[in-house]
Amino acid sequence: MTDGKLAVIGLGSIGSMALWQASRLTGSVTGFEAAAPAHARSAVGGDTRLFRMLYRGTPDYYPILKRSRALWAELEAETGRNILTRCGGLSIGTADGPYITALLETSRTNGAEHHILTRQDMAQRYPQHNLRDDDVAVYDPHAGALRTDRAVTAAVAAAQANGATIHTNTPIHSITETHDGVIVTSGEKSWTFENVIVASGGWSQRLMPDYLKDATETRRIFLTWFVARDAAEFSPEKFPVFIRISGDRSMYGAPAVDGVTVKATLDGRGAPTPSADTVPRELTPAEITETTETVTEFFPGLYPNIVRSDAFPDLFTKDGHPLLGRISEDSKIYTATGFSGAGFKNATGFGEIAAHEALGKRSFDGLDFVRPQRFTS
Repeated sequence: MTDGKLAVIGLGSIGSMALWQASRLTGSVTGFEAAAPAHARSAVGGDTRLFRMLYRGTPDYYPILKRSRALWAELEAETGRNILTRCGGLSIGTADGPYITALLETSRTNGAEHHILTRQDMAQRYPQHNLRDDDVAVYDPHAGALRTDRAVTAAVAAAQANGATIHTNTPIHSITETHDGVIVTSGEKSWTFENVIVASGGWSQRLMPDYLKDATETRRIFLTWFVARDAAEFSPEKFPVFIRISGDRSMYGAPAVDGVTVKATLDGRGAPTPSADTVPRELTPAEITETTETVTEFFPGLYPNIVRSDAFPDLFTKDGHPLLGRISEDSKIYTATGFSGAGFKNATGFGEIAAHEALGKRSFDGLDFVRPQRFTS
């Protein structure tokens, strides 16, 4: 006898969605969370994450993005919570630079709807941005700001309503695969499940085989917020989410969803950290200086003083693509982690894939780029 068909370890961005999707497939699913869903030290922290259909890189993400967008709407309908603020999105950069060139190439390959805005167009529609002479923007009408705390707690609540069992304040110290299933241990307590999904983000490494430990590292991600001179100009109705890479400066952010503060954060500054439990929360002087200098140039309508900041751990892989799949062909352990700071927008889609595959309900093609086995060689 086992304690259930499936255990999901970690109820953060991906784990909460996998639990919700699994609860639609079986009444025998259990979720384990070391603290509480959406706790302040997880990669879920920071109020919002960007949802966008436009990106640069492999076109293989696009079908997952389309499915994720539909599933965000389903989660909202199922729980009655407003999770995705649909405010559009801007990608800004040098007209002929590598960022905009790659973004447009990917968008044209996968057919994502987009509109190019000149510097003059931006001055009329989105004057909050101070563009350089050679900058242009690409508008994504389907982008928006995901409310992270609402998303995770809504998914967990929906799973519980479907019959899922939840164990909070229960850190998992080990998982052991046997002929009968997978033994999950927390302190002196243990359970056995037919299959297990590991979705612990920055805490996943201790539950991984060595070949995946070698292919991953925990990094510190920091976020910053600013007060607007005129908050109405930075409301979701007037200020889309944005990513900007202009020459030597880069930043991304979201509108003032709280009516007061605007998220504006340096892009791509994740630094390795020895442990997810010891991430420094305070910004360094260099981080403060670069952030305030960038905001001063990009956004004259924001007071160039950081009014709030925080830092969180996340697990990164060597190639920047997630780990989604069984750790070996016949294993009962399924990994859904290593999203490298870019997983939240696709959390519902990845959660659906993980739940179906871990329970043996169906498999998905076209996902070789996220399978753990790519690191076995």
